Amino acid sequence: MIQSSYGVIGLLLLLACLTAAGSESDLRPRAVRSSVCQEHTDLHSRMDAVEKRMEGTVENLEAELAALLDAIHDTQWSPLLDKPGQTAVDILQDPEQRGRS
Repeated sequence: MIQSSYGVIGLLLLLACLTAAGSESDLRPRAVRSSVCQEHTDLHSRMDAVEKRMEGTVENLEAELAALLDAIHDTQWSPLLDKPGQTAVDILQDPEQRGRS
């Protein structure tokens, strides 16, 4: 008899927990849920706009870098860069490693 009362109490607790967990998503009104979805959509739209601007900026920087490299390799700069007897300096190399190589 004691076991059956524990079983009934356990079953009631389980049903109470399931009922509370199932109704949790319905606690917010529909207007609040739709506004949250709209905010989520707006956030993704803003993130897409930022991504497009970043891609455009990277493309512009790549184009400017290519133009600078073309200008450096132009024949007008060749006499300044090609000095006989001197080693070429890699400007992208770490300054500490320039003396070692």
